[in-house]
Amino acid sequence: MEDDADIYDGIRAQFPLTFGKQQKSQTSLEAIHNATRRSTTDAANNSNNKTEEGLPSLSSSSQAWLDSLRNSKPSNPNTNDSLIGPPRPPAAVPDEDDGDVMVGPPRQPLGSGDDDDDVMIGPPRPPVGPSSDSDEEEEENRYRIPMSNEIILKGHNKIVSALAIDHSGSRVLSGSYDYTVRMFDFQGMNSRLQSFRQLEPFDGHQVRNLSWSPTADRFLCVTGCAQAKIYDRDGLTLGEFVKGDMYIRDLKNTKGHISGLTCGEWHPKTKETILTSSEDGSLRIWDVNDFKSQKQVIKPKLARPGRIPVTTCAWDREGKFIVGGIGDGSIQIWNLKPGWGSRPDIYIEKSHSDDITALKFSTDGRILLSRSFDGSLKVWDLRQIKVPLKVFDDLPNHYAQTNIAFSPDEQLFLTGTSIERESTTGGLLCFYDRSKLELVQRVGVSPTCSVVQCTWHPRLNQIFATAGDKSQGGTHVLYDPTLSERGALVCVARAPRKKSVDDFEAPLVIHNPHALPLFRDQPSRKRQREKILKDPIKSHKPELPITGPGYGGRVGASKGSLLTQYLLKQGGMIKETWMEEDPREAILKYADVAAKDPKFIAPAYAQTQPEPVFAKSDSEDEEK
Repeated sequence: MEDDADIYDGIRAQFPLTFGKQQKSQTSLEAIHNATRRSTTDAANNSNNKTEEGLPSLSSSSQAWLDSLRNSKPSNPNTNDSLIGPPRPPAAVPDEDDGDVMVGPPRQPLGSGDDDDDVMIGPPRPPVGPSSDSDEEEEENRYRIPMSNEIILKGHNKIVSALAIDHSGSRVLSGSYDYTVRMFDFQGMNSRLQSFRQLEPFDGHQVRNLSWSPTADRFLCVTGCAQAKIYDRDGLTLGEFVKGDMYIRDLKNTKGHISGLTCGEWHPKTKETILTSSEDGSLRIWDVNDFKSQKQVIKPKLARPGRIPVTTCAWDREGKFIVGGIGDGSIQIWNLKPGWGSRPDIYIEKSHSDDITALKFSTDGRILLSRSFDGSLKVWDLRQIKVPLKVFDDLPNHYAQTNIAFSPDEQLFLTGTSIERESTTGGLLCFYDRSKLELVQRVGVSPTCSVVQCTWHPRLNQIFATAGDKSQGGTHVLYDPTLSERGALVCVARAPRKKSVDDFEAPLVIHNPHALPLFRDQPSRKRQREKILKDPIKSHKPELPITGPGYGGRVGASKGSLLTQYLLKQGGMIKETWMEEDPREAILKYADVAAKDPKFIAPAYAQTQPEPVFAKSDSEDEEK
């Protein structure tokens, strides 16, 4: 066998290295997930009790320094580990009676009996190791938040303001302020994380919301335009809803919205119904099978008549309630019962001091979450709506699409924060406990970008968060290889296909024999005539009349003469008296010459022509 191997190696050495079947190098999953693992500074930033919330914005050297501090041992040579409690007791001493090892101070006999040999006097042994870390680990494990690894779906030039993941978790839609929508497919995507399609619904209008249908075969796109669009699963346009007449005052009489849309959402159960809200101050329910008119127009309740924009809207889980956030700070809820109208069933006046950016129902329909520009998140109990259950402040929000999301079991709810100029915290994801109504964790997403949209997919068990600024945007996907399924795990483990010789394509060269003058056909005379007619010199095209003060060397004030003639006339070198003379007098001055020396026709009629009698001058009559 060794001789055969030597012979094979000797023959193999005569051929190039690329000859024959090549073995593909397999990268272990552990190495792949280690490449996408979040840094230790982000992990330290997760706990709400830590004071190092700005760690993601530190430099690499500062992060390495902090990591070395966390992993370093105490400098005291006598202590190997940090202990909590009294100092460690003396080393173990073997018992002289039965050979057992005793830990703690030496035993002092209380009597001469054998029963008193096992009695120990002194303080109890301290716990081995810190207990606070174990408590934090138990707290984190109790919620099981998948955030150990992270990938970023890039491609946008501005902040990502809209996000939608279909129910199976295979396709992701992201919309941005750069007016485009990008479509990602986890099943067909490799580790390069590139989108397979890019759409631009309306040129010059920001994408504000995206929503999948219940069957995930179509999706709704809401932009700053007054018309919403419907696309199929592959990104092909199915239609757009009609725009209303902006000159009709009553919004119920218009066929559609007349101002830019603010939000839109597909019905959670019915695949033909969608809901939209607009800056014109109305909510409308549409049927996707009829793009020409809406099914229902909802006008919110206002303290004063006018048009106040509806900033956001949402369905409940069963599609029986509609909630809308009004520009005056109120929250209004409508129950879709038979005979319902525009009058809201639940009206929360002045719920926020600024515009509301997101509203979210819980699954049981008892809890309503609201997010606003005023930097707060409020929890409302729909059975007692006078006062919110809890108000969470210090959540900066600078984008009208900042939303709220529930965890799959609805024990937690989360929202994103925007960055501020003087702050070094960066964009965060804040997790709150629904039952305790307290902050659980803060996860740093980006040190320089704000977090706008977020969602926790129930099937994938992965957290999606959109972030960006004026020059870049992306979707951060947080996952845990031990807790998450499919989604990011599929595409990260799929390496891009290497280029082979078969992929080489020579540049296409087009040989046109008629490109050279030698092989050109003689042009027809008709084309030559048309070409000559277009040439003003060859066609002797007359000069156009002057339309301005001067053109082509001619001055308008010269009355048609050239510039040289005009200057000579103005200088007195050329005198034209005919413009100042009387035409009658100019003709009569040649009367004597014509009578004495007749020419041409006059001599033939000299004998028969009567003597001409000329009328007197009009000027003489006027003087008389």
